[in-house]
Amino acid sequence: MGKPVEINEKVRYSDEELQEFKELILEKLAQAREEYEMLRGAVNHSTSNDTEDTSPTFKVLEEGASSLSKEESGQLAARQYKFIQNLENALIRIENKTYGICRATGKLIPKERLRLVPHATLSVEGKNEMNK
Repeated sequence: MGKPVEINEKVRYSDEELQEFKELILEKLAQAREEYEMLRGAVNHSTSNDTEDTSPTFKVLEEGASSLSKEESGQLAARQYKFIQNLENALIRIENKTYGICRATGKLIPKERLRLVPHATLSVEGKNEMNK
């Protein structure tokens, strides 16, 4: 029999690496929730003309989101909500120590991809396989 093959490929990210991703995700999550609330506010305020229209939040929205239709704001809010859910699911995978493992190939998703798309569950290779 030959010598045992040494496998240097990591099967999961270390606790320290997972903590780094957790901090990144928590930061993105706070920002995403803030944007979601603003979009929801735009949908809710677009039909009212009461004193809420003069609130600082409404003034900020007036510049950007108020130019969107109620339907567009609603669609953006729905997309933002899905993004929040994906980030929350990524936090669960961090707790389970399965974060960063491609669900198609079982290999680690490169850190560069996770920094850009922290809720990714597929590596580029895995995504290409799924799209075939």
